[in-house]
Amino acid sequence: MDPLLGLCALAVLFVLWIKVKGLDYVLVHQRWIFVCLFLLPLSVVFDVYYYVRAWVIFKMCSAPKLHAERVRAVQRQVRDWKKENRKVHMCTGRPGWLTVSLRVGKYKKTHKNITINMMDILQVDTERQVVRVEPLANMGQVTHLLNSIGWTLPVVPELDDLTVGGLIMGTGIESSSHIYGLFQHICVAYELVLADGSLVRCTEKENSDLFYSVPWSCGTLGFLVAAEIRIIPARKWVKLRYEPVRGLDAVCRRFAEESDNKENQFVEGLQFSLDEAVIMTGTMTDHAEPEKINRIGFYYKPWFFKHVESHLKEGRVAVEYIPLRHYYHRHTRSIFWELQDIIPFGNNPLFRYAFGWMVPPKISLLKLTQGETIRRLYEQHHVVQDMLVPSKHMHTAISRFHQDVHVYPLWLCPFSLPHQPGMVHPKGDEEELYVDIGAYGEPRVKHFQAQTSMRQLEKFVRDVHGFQMLYADVYMERQEFWEMFDGTLYQKLRKELDCEGAFPEVYDKICKAARH
Repeated sequence: MDPLLGLCALAVLFVLWIKVKGLDYVLVHQRWIFVCLFLLPLSVVFDVYYYVRAWVIFKMCSAPKLHAERVRAVQRQVRDWKKENRKVHMCTGRPGWLTVSLRVGKYKKTHKNITINMMDILQVDTERQVVRVEPLANMGQVTHLLNSIGWTLPVVPELDDLTVGGLIMGTGIESSSHIYGLFQHICVAYELVLADGSLVRCTEKENSDLFYSVPWSCGTLGFLVAAEIRIIPARKWVKLRYEPVRGLDAVCRRFAEESDNKENQFVEGLQFSLDEAVIMTGTMTDHAEPEKINRIGFYYKPWFFKHVESHLKEGRVAVEYIPLRHYYHRHTRSIFWELQDIIPFGNNPLFRYAFGWMVPPKISLLKLTQGETIRRLYEQHHVVQDMLVPSKHMHTAISRFHQDVHVYPLWLCPFSLPHQPGMVHPKGDEEELYVDIGAYGEPRVKHFQAQTSMRQLEKFVRDVHGFQMLYADVYMERQEFWEMFDGTLYQKLRKELDCEGAFPEVYDKICKAARH
């Protein structure tokens, strides 16, 4: 048993003790006390443990041997399930609270849980320019190793704890996606254990239908046990340019211009109101002007979104040089801007200097200890959504976000969506530029109702042939879901691979009724 699970059990017991003592008010209205005194130190222990573990296993070169044994263990569990007359569907045995999604899947309690303890980097092949990793390896772990040897992923989704498996079976995006596409588009091979217990490898040329069907399938076609991902040479710095823009028309125009400019390796926007935004463009470089270096990843530095906002207030274009890995995980410390709702004084200089080295608390621990009261409050008074819409509809989409939820900042991230088979592709026959609009925080519209407001937004996204990220609350009915996503190839594979009796359909894993 993982020793840290024992610490998590202590956290749960502590929460239960608070409830027994009648101090539930503290967990709801003064949660920062519990987070600062308990969850921050525990998060540090988590990080140190997993960092040391990953370093030792990779240096000892034991990961490939351990991997083969783990794959056989997964196959054995699936075959045992078949012998049990296939009475229930299967799912991964990873506890729901360990995922980055804010909700915990109810299906974990009723499905056959298959243990998949795979969290290592297996091989870095610089000749083929690929890294082979297990599904539970996370972005912090992967970028730390690759950057140390002069390589990087073309697309590095922001938060450290996002796993490779989650980014493949769900999706991932970053500010380089206008060039490289979504996380799935930098993957060159997947290895899965199927419903019959067999191990299969798929690429664009080998088992191609399965290769294109795996992304967004949420583990409903098989168990991912390894992936090969493209890597590219890394540079030491990111030269980042901040451009304040006022007026929604101007914001959309400048964002489109910078997204179309392939000389920009990174493009990102933070929208601070309906008419104010900062558009950031960056390129990797090995040379920096010393007086313009800003190591934003240091624990005592202001939260990145606050730093960006300062450029808006000053109203001037600025250029900085940021260490590459600091740039990749620039929103990690403040969990974009979610941490300000949990620790309101977290960006205060005194707090940053004294306790910033422990930030952020693990999202998994926040979920584990949130309790039913906080869960209901978050569901009704908090929005965490990413909607992917064609960039030509960006102006209308931002206006709809303003009307339906009124959450700021909004995260704006462009991405190129190629016309490929699978659940997500442009409506036409050609590659198209999309934008991810991310809303994270407390809605400021009067009489906000989560279900009604989100269904309105979901309908708008369907109407413009956009897509909703599936980690968030999904209020669509089944028919509406399959209007948004193309299930043709997915359903074909479900029948061919005998998945219907082995795994739930993707909708049954992500719909609101399947999560609590």
